[in-house]
Amino acid sequence: MTLAKCVLACCLLAVAPLCEGLYFHIGETERKCFIEELPEETTVIVNYKVELYDPRSQGFMPSTPGIGMHVEVRDPDDKPVLSRVYSSEGRISFTSHVAGEHVICLYSNSTSWFSGAQLRVHLDIQVGEHAIDYAQVAQKEKLSELQLRVRQLLDQVEQITKEQNYQRYREERFRQTSESTNQRVLWWSIGQTVILLIMGAWQMRHLKSFFEAKKLV
Repeated sequence: MTLAKCVLACCLLAVAPLCEGLYFHIGETERKCFIEELPEETTVIVNYKVELYDPRSQGFMPSTPGIGMHVEVRDPDDKPVLSRVYSSEGRISFTSHVAGEHVICLYSNSTSWFSGAQLRVHLDIQVGEHAIDYAQVAQKEKLSELQLRVRQLLDQVEQITKEQNYQRYREERFRQTSESTNQRVLWWSIGQTVILLIMGAWQMRHLKSFFEAKKLV
């Protein structure tokens, strides 16, 4: 069993670099959103391609030019970073200015060009150094293979530094939330104790007045 698990893990590691994207189905009124946790000042590139369902062939065909996608990106403060209508196939790029969860939403630009049909959207999200086209960089800056490799390593180190800073930021936020929660629980316990003491004192006083009225004491 252990050997089988090791073989399975090796196969998954070998196949993982080949998995560059995903696809999903969307209807005319549907909205699909994805959450990406991004460090500050990180470049993101979103590649997408839309295919239209063909009932005759029972498959998905290249979409017509009239079909487009509305792409909306919001930062952790729910402020719009990007909101535009693109064609059926495109490449979107944006840079995160605030660290945290960024929401990427896609939905069709119209409801009149297809009635009840489905779209298949191929999506590939690349973050950080994965979003850089190093072949184009090498051609533009005339870098040798060694220089290009050094450039890639420097970009990877920079991205790792951003990830570490973001993890420290998350840890600090979590610690602040934990301390705030613990403080509220403490004050709630103190408040409950004070209320119980006040109710106990009031009941004792009321019981004493009752006994005095009945001349039992």
